[in-house]
Amino acid sequence: MQAARLHAPGRMLVEDVPRPVPGPHDLLVRVEACGICGSDRHMFRGEYPTARPVTLGHEFSGIVEEAGAAVASVRVGTRISGDPNIACGRCALCRAGRPNLCAELSPIGVMRDGGFAEYVLVPEGQAAVLPGDLDPRHGAFCEPVSCCLHAIDTARIPRGGSVLILGGGVIGLLMVELALQAGAGTVVLATRQAPRRALAQALGAIAVDATRGDEAVLDLLPGGADVVLECAGVPATFLQSLRLARRGGTVVFFGVVPQDERVEVSPFELLTRELRLEAAWLNPLTHPRAAALIAGRALSLDRLITRTIELGEVPDVVGAAPALGEIKVVMVR
Repeated sequence: MQAARLHAPGRMLVEDVPRPVPGPHDLLVRVEACGICGSDRHMFRGEYPTARPVTLGHEFSGIVEEAGAAVASVRVGTRISGDPNIACGRCALCRAGRPNLCAELSPIGVMRDGGFAEYVLVPEGQAAVLPGDLDPRHGAFCEPVSCCLHAIDTARIPRGGSVLILGGGVIGLLMVELALQAGAGTVVLATRQAPRRALAQALGAIAVDATRGDEAVLDLLPGGADVVLECAGVPATFLQSLRLARRGGTVVFFGVVPQDERVEVSPFELLTRELRLEAAWLNPLTHPRAAALIAGRALSLDRLITRTIELGEVPDVVGAAPALGEIKVVMVR
């Protein structure tokens, strides 16, 4: 089969590799769709730890073509989404319901071969069954939506409260609808790109031009927001999120900042404003909820898909900066 393989920072090739053979508890999934994530670009540039060589792609859906001898819950021919984040299931954190923090975490598309390929292996317990008539491109959103749900859970948005989202990419736009569904009264999204602001407004947010700085938000939310969701993953917005939370407010860091970046903060300011700082990492136990939302057509996913590409185009797209107006690129087969 063909797969898009990362060999070294800046070197990703589509090449022929053996088709994987399922073990007793595995599903062999024919990939129908796999989304390109900002983390894929970080891995391509060497800014995020990954195995190499490895087939990238952790946001995928497809059809089960083979099932291992011990598989009992998923039938051949079923459309599934794969939760890529495979934990050990035995350590104290796994037993406490925090598998995202497992020291032995081995994500599909990061530490083991993923969905930028014709086929991918998925352990039975990592599969979420999707409707047969669901657009497979929508199925590829299960992983990012599951991660967003963890951030929304972590934020504990007060009923009728204000939420500020920094970053207008696909994650920020998904957060708009999820925050409103969680009970937010006002959602403000800050992004530089006018097309993304227009889409955020269509989804129910108040959109502001991030190039106007803090003033653009404070004009709408004097004193700051009850909850700030940092979804851009750059040092400048990391620091801005601290400034734009109200006294006693909450900041949830979600965007992936390159691992070598550092920022300076004032502990005294954090103390005297009593900010609650949280981080939301991956998708502990939220993948089934994401699959249920998507199966129920509860999110406006078609609006987020900017374009579709073929497997052979993946290295060029992953290796390039997002195009102006790009929200979500999905590989389809």
